[in-house]
Amino acid sequence: MPYIGLAKSPYGPLRTQEAVLKELTKRGFRVGFFKHHWAGDLPFGLIVAETDRGDVAIRWALGREFSLKIEEVDRETYDEFVEDTIEYTNADSG
Repeated sequence: MPYIGLAKSPYGPLRTQEAVLKELTKRGFRVGFFKHHWAGDLPFGLIVAETDRGDVAIRWALGREFSLKIEEVDRETYDEFVEDTIEYTNADSG
């Protein structure tokens, strides 16, 4: 089953990516491949990872401190989460 999550981060996109991947590892996910979507003028993005426990999509936004919540979902919910976030990011960046 895939997972979706929400992260808050006081960092920029690259450091947020590092923090999310590190936290996934701490929680027992082995990340193989990942990609990161964000627009330079937006305070949020999406990290999508292939892991040994299934696909993971994390939507992040700026916040005061780093936090990450993850939940297991069905494939349809996962796909909608990813598509909606990418669509919103692309619509707001151009």
